[in-house]
This record gives sequence, C-alpha cells and structure tokens, in this order.
Amino acid sequence: MALDASLASWITLSHIPGLGNEGLRRLLQAFGSPDAVLNSSVPYLSQHVKPVVAQSILQGIDASALEKVSAWLCDPLNAVLTVADTDYPRSLLNITDPPLLLYVKGRRDLLNMSSLAIVGSRNASVQGLRNAEAFSQSASDAGLCIVSGMAHGIDTAAHIGGLRGAGSSIAVVGTGLDKVYPAANRDLAHRLAHDGAIISEFALGTPPLAANFPRRNRIISGLSLGCLVVEASVQSGSLITARMALEQGREVFAIPGSIHSPQSRGCHALIKQGAKLVESAQDILEEIGYNSSAASRNSATEHPLFAHLGFDPLDAESLANRSGLTIGELSAILLQLELDGHIASLPGGLYQRIT
Repeated sequence: MALDASLASWITLSHIPGLGNEGLRRLLQAFGSPDAVLNSSVPYLSQHVKPVVAQSILQGIDASALEKVSAWLCDPLNAVLTVADTDYPRSLLNITDPPLLLYVKGRRDLLNMSSLAIVGSRNASVQGLRNAEAFSQSASDAGLCIVSGMAHGIDTAAHIGGLRGAGSSIAVVGTGLDKVYPAANRDLAHRLAHDGAIISEFALGTPPLAANFPRRNRIISGLSLGCLVVEASVQSGSLITARMALEQGREVFAIPGSIHSPQSRGCHALIKQGAKLVESAQDILEEIGYNSSAASRNSATEHPLFAHLGFDPLDAESLANRSGLTIGELSAILLQLELDGHIASLPGGLYQRIT
C-alpha cells in the first residue's frame, strides 16, 4: 500500500495537536474532504475548531511523520484505512465515535468478518485462561473472528484460541503499530500479523499511555456481534468494554465462577445486570443467531475421541490408554468438548458423552 496524496492528507490531519477524532469529523462534515480542509483558511476553519487548532492545520506537520508512515507501508502486511475506504470495518460505522483512521497489520479481510469480543482480567486464574482459550477456539472454529486487546491474561488466551481455530483473531491495541505492548507478547503479535490482524487508531510511535486503553475498548466491542467477559474483578477494564458493547447494541455474555473468587465478581455483577450466563460457546452462537457450515467440521460426531468414549462413564486414565493421548493432551480436548456441551464431567474423575 502506497502513501498517496489523499492518504497523506488524512494522516496530516490525524497528527494535528488538539484536533482529535471529533474535531476532524466536524471539519469533514463541513468541508467534505481532508484536502479541502487543508486548502481552507483560518477564518473558515475557526468556525468549526479553535483558532489555535486552525492555525496548526495550515502550518501542517513535520515531513518526518509522513516519511515514517510511508516507510512503514513498504511492508505488504501494513495498511492505513480511512472511513472512506471500502474495506474499512462496516460494523464500526454504526458506533457513536468510529475511528476515522485505522492502522492495520495483517489480514484486512478479517475486519469485515462476523466477530466475537472476548475480554477479561490480566491476572486470570488457570481455569480462566483455559476457558478463554477453549471458548475462543470453539467460536473461531464456528467461523467467528475473535477480537481482544492483546493484554496479559484473558486477552492473550483469547487470541491464542482464535488463531488456533478457523476464524482467526484481531488484536485492537492502544499503541502505535510499530510498538508491541506488552513486550512479552512479541511472539503473539508476530503470529497475529501473519495469521490474524492487529489494528490501532493511534499514530505510529504512540507509546502505551494509560488513557488510550479504555478508548480502544469501543473498537473491540464495535467490531463484534457480542462481548464475552471470561473473568473480571469489579474494577476491571473489561467491564468498560462490556458497557460499551451494551451502548452499541451488542450482546454481552459472562462466564460465572466461584462466589469466593474476586476475579468472578465482575462477571457476576454483569449477570445480575442482564448479561447472559454462558457455559459453552454454543450458548453464545445460539444467542446471537449465528450459524456456520464451518461449525459442522468440528462437531462432536466427527471428533475422533468419540471412537473411544461412548455414553458410559469412563475415567481419564482409561480414555488416555484407549486413545493413545497423553493426559495433558486429553485434558485439553475434554475441556473443549465439555465447554461445547458434548460431554459431562462426573464425580470421581469420570467423563460421559451426552450428545
């Protein structure tokens, strides 16, 4: 993707101090295009923005900012989309404050797929991480793209599950796309760039500022048909995403947990407020009315484990011996099948097929 004159005008305006998304929207409504804005005058611009901002617009920006974007766009994985582009996410056009400019690294085709947001605590429990990964993979295998924020904890597990499934995953980040935050997710970012996508409304070079992360949450929810909160304390930023999802008319789901766990209290609060309690990815698919032929390839009737597990209860050790799987491999599969509602775990470490 090249940096042509039109895109350069968009990027120039996005770098103007004090203008912001709302100010740029007002100018575009008044003048029709970024080029017309840049070719206007201070008196006309000052009818819509503060005079100091109008002066900054006509002064322009340092050429190095455009050179930086131009160099970044030399990588075929990278792109900058505006609301005027045909592959800009259509779902974002329906939210109150859509980003007018999106930096994209990876698969642009995912931006207009049916998607599910999965978010939660950075300090998740082991079970919470397993739930996030399993729900994400099930939803991804059904054809949904998994959207999250690439933070530690639940977000990371959600992306891993989404990438493992057929639908893949999008990370919405609060920094410029030339930075990876948190740094520990560098390998995950590399996978997302090649097999999924990473997007940001923030200019290249933007550091991880605290104020940017709540703001990016409206994009996470806005891209999605619904938002699943896996684990969250009552102060969790995930509840901001859930609230934004409700404001945008999206469905909100929550996984219940122990009444003694602080990481479950946010989910329980959401359920009390009307979020749908879910026990499997199928609960979510049914609620949003999503059907996909892709789901059939991952159905219980096709799963090879059912050649060894019938409708009579069986313990994990016996099932491992029959299937040739290790206990670790088997545990992951059993959790997935249980979350999908195909098997039940019984007292005494027994498992039984129920579909």
